[in-house]
Amino acid sequence: MTGNEIRQRFLKYFEKKGHTIVGSSSLIPKQDPTLLFTNAGMVQFKGVFLGEEKREYPRAVTSQKCVRAGGKHNDLENVGVTARHHTFFEMLGNFSFGDYFKEEAIDMSWEFLTGELGLPHDEMWITVFKDDDEASDIWRDRVGVPDGKIIRMGEEDNFWAMGETGPCGPCSEILIDQGKGVGCGKSTCKVGCDCDRFLELWNLVFMQFDRNSDGVLTPLPKPSIDTGMGLERISAVVQGVKTNYDTDLFKVLIGFVEEISEKKYDDNERDSVSIKVIVDHSRAITFLIGDGVLPSNEGRGYVLRRIMRRAARHGKILGLDKPFLYKVSGTVVDVMREAYPELADARNYIAKIIHNEEERFSQTLNSGLAILNEEMERLKDSKEKQIPGYLLFKLYDTYGFPVDLTYDAVKDEGFTIDEKGFQKAMNEQRQRAKESWKGSGEEGVPEIYKRLVKDKVESSFSGYESEGIDISDSVSAIIKDGKEVESACEGDYIEVVTKHTPFYGESGGQIGDTGAIINDTLFFEVENTLRPLPNLIVHRGEIKKGSIKKDDNVSFRLSKDKRQKIANNHTATHLLHSALREVLGDHVKQSGSLVASERLRFDFTYFSQITSRELLMAEERVNQKIRENIEIETHVMPVTRALGSGAIALFGEKYGNEVRVVEIPGYSKELCGGTHTRRTGDIGIFKIINESGIAAGVRRIEALTGEEALRHINKEEDTLKEVGLILKVSKDEVVEKLEKLLRHNKSLEKEVESLQGRFASKQSEDLLDLIKEVEGINVLSAKVNIDNPKGLRELADKLRCRLTSGIILLAGQKDKDIMLVLVVTKDIANRFDAGKIIKEIARMVGGSGGGRPDMAQAGGNNLKGLDKALESIYETVKKAAST
Repeated sequence: MTGNEIRQRFLKYFEKKGHTIVGSSSLIPKQDPTLLFTNAGMVQFKGVFLGEEKREYPRAVTSQKCVRAGGKHNDLENVGVTARHHTFFEMLGNFSFGDYFKEEAIDMSWEFLTGELGLPHDEMWITVFKDDDEASDIWRDRVGVPDGKIIRMGEEDNFWAMGETGPCGPCSEILIDQGKGVGCGKSTCKVGCDCDRFLELWNLVFMQFDRNSDGVLTPLPKPSIDTGMGLERISAVVQGVKTNYDTDLFKVLIGFVEEISEKKYDDNERDSVSIKVIVDHSRAITFLIGDGVLPSNEGRGYVLRRIMRRAARHGKILGLDKPFLYKVSGTVVDVMREAYPELADARNYIAKIIHNEEERFSQTLNSGLAILNEEMERLKDSKEKQIPGYLLFKLYDTYGFPVDLTYDAVKDEGFTIDEKGFQKAMNEQRQRAKESWKGSGEEGVPEIYKRLVKDKVESSFSGYESEGIDISDSVSAIIKDGKEVESACEGDYIEVVTKHTPFYGESGGQIGDTGAIINDTLFFEVENTLRPLPNLIVHRGEIKKGSIKKDDNVSFRLSKDKRQKIANNHTATHLLHSALREVLGDHVKQSGSLVASERLRFDFTYFSQITSRELLMAEERVNQKIRENIEIETHVMPVTRALGSGAIALFGEKYGNEVRVVEIPGYSKELCGGTHTRRTGDIGIFKIINESGIAAGVRRIEALTGEEALRHINKEEDTLKEVGLILKVSKDEVVEKLEKLLRHNKSLEKEVESLQGRFASKQSEDLLDLIKEVEGINVLSAKVNIDNPKGLRELADKLRCRLTSGIILLAGQKDKDIMLVLVVTKDIANRFDAGKIIKEIARMVGGSGGGRPDMAQAGGNNLKGLDKALESIYETVKKAAST
């Protein structure tokens, strides 16, 4: 049975048992600052378990993409060494949200393993929490597991908690005895041993308590179920192989790496580890980039970069010196596309990002080798030719060198390496990382909003159908200073929740609506509308007149003009996305956006400079679609159907089973919950005003629509007219006139440069007459008529050539700024360090500086100290010469 078949059989089995098949959520968890990556199946249901959100189904089953390679859950260094550690893995899980509990969970897990997968009853073992008599009885009396094979374990092993407080409960693990030949071979080997003999297959969490801050456990009114089973692990057991890497999920990948490296997986331990690292990391790399993570120097991007560089280093060990990971990633797509078809769509995009990063890493490796060569040169005459541990760690952490790669590079030169020092530095870094872990850096949801949802205070958006004139509703909650209150009065700055609202809550890049909430005695000015949770919309603003209390009946007055401008910009964003994919290629992916009333901002992945011609083409295509006045269509449908129809889903967004599709027929189709125009012609006009790079591989376009675009065009037109008046030509002749002026200016600059050169030569002749001899050293110190650092350096170089041996200090001035250059001829640079000397002199002019032993620069702005500074060089040389 293949891994794909096991995954499919698991999903179908639980679907028959009344579970809804829910697609894997993104590897980027939303609104959870405690996690860098999704690391378990329950992450996407965390809000449901906490009572913060609702789902339309009481039972769910998933195969969830997971990554454990950063933060508190980090398996990175174990990957390739052990049989079962992975950075990326799939977790199979079934969930009950207050529906069934222990009996059904246990029954179904046993039936699936022994019935659907055919695992032998007599090789199964069970662990339960030491105080969980109920679970123990079910396993013994209902399932028939002998008492001797039900092991009671402590809280560390068999009690699960979401955090310090909140939902928690005992858990029960299902294990399989793989036999003495698989384990450690010790006579004391038993359940709980670290070896693989008694292998955990499935963890069933019985979420039945709520733990408060005092540690008191209170039974939950509706206990829930959360289970997790690793697909790779269960596949290894079903297929009867010793390690996860021997399953069909990895075999194709291993075969591909064997082919490109010309090394065999089972030939030796060193090559085997490297091949395992490459195939595991390639899966993580492919899925992380597919979910919108890009290599960078912080957060998730830094973890991705470390994974990529670790894989590339192991490629070096196998002799793969050219980029190769992007090819392995293509094989990952081929293996996984059946379960994750979205990977096929992103194939070229993922490959391009990986290839760029591999080339960048190659440059970094060369820099690391240069440092290593410098160290060997320094140590070549020492008695103990050993590369120190701190440098081994620096090469590993900064430049991506594994210790064995460093050893290979130095052993032929007769060097050893300080492995103990490296391990010490490595352990210190791990401890620092552990202590500094503060979460993903994302904002969490304030507790007041979570509590409202728990108390069944919810709201829904009705603004697609109505703009609020004909809607009235009652006030569900009032928040002031982060606390729920019963009422508020004039002058209070508050937040108001109603059951229904035509106001759009800020989400998906679109800003929140503004306007007013009113009744006969109330005028509450809404300054912003937020959507902190899927089922909660909050109006924020100030009471300008009257008062408000819970259950008051109110009406809505939406700022229609602002809403229309936002809609214009949102529809234009969709048009721009499609236009960029047409012009630049379908590997363009949206990575962020801002849809406001006055402008729009669109961030997207692209790895080259965008030409002005390409920008113009994209702008023209958007305007063409605006002129076609296409009617916008919206449909609500199952997410699988929407994606199957070609709708684009955005990176990292969290979608439910039902989604809203916004379609501009024949041109654009995206999953989107925002507000849009009725027809493209409503936008009026579209104008790009800026394009820039904001991160490696990420570009940003800023644009205007409608009145704002027209205003911008008119302003540019006025500016062009003004320039024409200044140049005394028509606006059509401005460019030609400017080019002519620039050519003339360049000619004048060359003439000035020539004159300055002749002046400098004459000046250098005169300056040589100012040389003084100090303790046998020729010293020249002078202020010259040069107002730029380059000219000052060139004159100093000319003087140094003429001087043959000595020290030269020159000062130049531009307005109130002082420039200093100090040069030392090479024959005495070992006695007089220009970099150190210039720092002392620079202090006298209120500045700082530095440089090489033979040349240094400085600057300052204390003109009164300049003469003293120039004079001080003689005393400095005198002191240095006498020591």
